[in-house]
Amino acid sequence: MIASFDVPPQGDPASRHTILIVEDEVLVRLDIAGYLRSRGFAVLEAGDAHEAMQLLSADPNIDLVFSDVSMPGSLNGIELARWIRSKKSGVRVLLTSGTANNIQIASRENVVVEKPYHPSDVEVNIRRLIGK
Repeated sequence: MIASFDVPPQGDPASRHTILIVEDEVLVRLDIAGYLRSRGFAVLEAGDAHEAMQLLSADPNIDLVFSDVSMPGSLNGIELARWIRSKKSGVRVLLTSGTANNIQIASRENVVVEKPYHPSDVEVNIRRLIGK
């Protein structure tokens, strides 16, 4: 089933955009990554902020980062978003959280999608942020 998500629809303008998903819950990450691939996006995946920073430093073609706020390690999604704004100003950020306090804090500086989310809500926000 997941393999069917790997081929973008022909002619979809989203295929020109690369999304980096940062989510430590593997099944959640696979689900949204598969959905976005099926909608024509190129998708990279990271399990934490440090892995995301490595990918962002290595790949200049990432257009948007979709990250959970709560992650293992020394950096959370809010701190990752601040790093992106300071080091990768052209990259857009969309955060997600299922905790009311995290949503409140994150939404001060970022667009936030509340968990649980429907994948199409994520797509709508991504398209709005990248201007497509």
